[in-house]
Amino acid sequence: MLMGRLAVGGAGDRRQRAQQLRGRKAANPGQSSGGLSAADIWDRRWRPVLDGRARLGGATGGLGFETALGLSSAGAEVILAGRDGRKGKLALERIARAAPGANVRFGALDLASLQSVRAFAGTLMVENKPLDILINNAGVMDLPSRVLTADGFEMQFGTNHLGHFALTGLVLPLLRRARSSRVVNVSSMAHRGGKIEFDNLQAERRYRGWNAYQQSKLAKSIVYL
Repeated sequence: MLMGRLAVGGAGDRRQRAQQLRGRKAANPGQSSGGLSAADIWDRRWRPVLDGRARLGGATGGLGFETALGLSSAGAEVILAGRDGRKGKLALERIARAAPGANVRFGALDLASLQSVRAFAGTLMVENKPLDILINNAGVMDLPSRVLTADGFEMQFGTNHLGHFALTGLVLPLLRRARSSRVVNVSSMAHRGGKIEFDNLQAERRYRGWNAYQQSKLAKSIVYL
């Protein structure tokens, strides 16, 4: 039996990509243009090297949920991470109906709070099990006004980039213990128009919601290069 420990973060609104990952017929879309379901990807690319756990953060809806469903259906041990415990419970119930016997659970994680990030990572560290895959998917988009995280960062930069960066660093020892671990950062095509404004990183001088979103996605894309 395939065993893997996966962490997926964040809900998404990319329905087309969600259907592609799920690899299932919904209404009558047929097979995805990519030709691979989540189960195919897990089996063909990761199965030979995985022997442990996979964690999915922020996976209570959208792309995150579809990824969690596909991977748990394929046999991975999945940890859903998200802010809303009620949505987390509903997501677990949906997965249980679609994939009876799935090894999946929910963990509270608010990427806009470094205290929450540390608490979530701390739980995983106490469990002390290798982490095969970390999927950083959570995000906020194009907020109409400047809002700050619990730690005083501009919300989009703090959530979409800094929260993921902190989480990855905190669970790095678990990723290193896995035979062949992966960190998947879900970005956006919007990063192409982004610019890192070092003189206005937290949008204190001026704030434009879309520009702040582009910057956060660009930062998330380049920091791991």
